[in-house]
Amino acid sequence: MEKHDLDLEIDNLPNRLTFFRMLMIPVVVLTLYFTKVTPDWLMPYHKYLGHIACWIFVAASITDFFDGYFARKYNIVTVFGSFLDPIADKFLVVSSLIMLLALDRVHSIVVIILVLREMYMTSLRLLAMTEEISVPVSSWGKWKTTTQMVATPMLMVNETFLWIPFDMVGTVLMYVAAFLSLGSAILYSISMIKKLRENRLEKKKLKKQRLKGET
Repeated sequence: MEKHDLDLEIDNLPNRLTFFRMLMIPVVVLTLYFTKVTPDWLMPYHKYLGHIACWIFVAASITDFFDGYFARKYNIVTVFGSFLDPIADKFLVVSSLIMLLALDRVHSIVVIILVLREMYMTSLRLLAMTEEISVPVSSWGKWKTTTQMVATPMLMVNETFLWIPFDMVGTVLMYVAAFLSLGSAILYSISMIKKLRENRLEKKKLKKQRLKGET
């Protein structure tokens, strides 16, 4: 099979996991919505809706790890998968944050910081890809992702569960995630500017060498 055929391949295990994650997004959104506006036929299950949304979110998040794992293990890297995977992640995270905001479980400033940071980082990564440079993710960024992915399902439950005050712990972790998101964005920007300067200087150097060679 030619390379471009592999790049455009859609039906493979990593992409199936990504599709599953995309399909879970409206389920999470609707489940959280029904915790606030519960129809009569769902009233007997009202207290379980937050838990259901929590576990669906966790299951969808786990697929993010496995689709990357299988893609690397079996060398299944496609253009479609590279495009869809980060989109699915952003859709899941942002839609969950918006629903938590609608339920008054997270502060609006925190949501603004986290959502704008995602948009900003996506733009920077597109620029890095265009300039053909690689900027590693900082430890701040990894901790931000970890705290946010723990805080989000805890706020979906939003009650004491297994003697743990999920509402309080989730709120604290979400503020920590907002702080880490700002720090990681600053660190990534500094690294990005440094890499861009080095890249431009290298291109100028090569251009001068080529001109000298022609003369």
